[in-house]
Amino acid sequence: MQSQAVKQMTSSNRLHMIRRGMLAGLPIMLGYLPIALTYGVLANQSGMSNIELTLMSVLVFAGAAQFLAVGMVAAGTGMIEIIIATFVLNFRHFVMSLSFVNQLKNIALRAKIPLTLGLTDETFTVSALYRKEAKEDHGAWFYAALILTAYTSWVGGSFIGGVLGDVMPSRLSDSMGVALYAMFVGLLVPSVKKHYRIALIAIAAMLINFFCQFLGMNQGWAIVIGTVVGGFSGIWILTDEEEEE
Repeated sequence: MQSQAVKQMTSSNRLHMIRRGMLAGLPIMLGYLPIALTYGVLANQSGMSNIELTLMSVLVFAGAAQFLAVGMVAAGTGMIEIIIATFVLNFRHFVMSLSFVNQLKNIALRAKIPLTLGLTDETFTVSALYRKEAKEDHGAWFYAALILTAYTSWVGGSFIGGVLGDVMPSRLSDSMGVALYAMFVGLLVPSVKKHYRIALIAIAAMLINFFCQFLGMNQGWAIVIGTVVGGFSGIWILTDEEEEE
C-alpha cells in the first residue's frame, strides 16, 4: 500500500514538472510558429519537397541555420558549402551545451546529453531563467517538456508552411523572402547595441564575402570564408571585457 502511494506521488510530481515545462515553453512556441511557417514557405519555393523541409526541421532544429541553408539551396550552392556554413553558424551550440550541462549538476548525465540536442538560442535562454528546477525532483522532465514544446511547434510550423507554399500566391511567397534578412538583422542588432565593435565584425565578414565573389568564387564558398574569417577577426576587434560578456 505504501509503495503504491509513493508511486502515485512520484507520478504526480512528474506530471507537475511536465506541465510547468510546457508553460515555460509556451512563449517560445508562440514565437516559433510564424517563423517556422515562413521557413516552410521559403523552403518549398526554393524547390525542397515538404518531406525534405520537414526532415530538416526534425534533424537540424536551428532556425538561423535552416534559413541560411534554404537561401543557399535557392542559389544553387553545393552540399559541402551548405554543411560547412551551417556548421560554423551553429558552432555556438557547443558552448551553450557545455553551459547547460553545467547548470544541470543534479540531473543524471544520461538525461542531460539528450536534452542538449534540443538547445536553441531561445530554449537555452529560457532554461537559464529556470535554474532552480534542476535541483527539484524530476527536474529533467521540466526541461524535456520545455524543449519538446518548442521542438514540436517548430517542426509542425515548418510542415504547415510547406503545405501553404504550394497554394500561396507567388507574390506573397516572394515577399516572405525578406524574413531571411530580417531574421539575421534581428539577431545582429541587439549585439551591436551592446557592443558597437560587433558591427565591425559583421562589416568585415560582408566585405570578405563581397571580394570573394568579385574574384569569381561561387556564393557558397564566399559565405563560408566570409563567416570563418569574419568570425576570427573578432579576436583582434573585441576587447577582453566584451569577449567575456
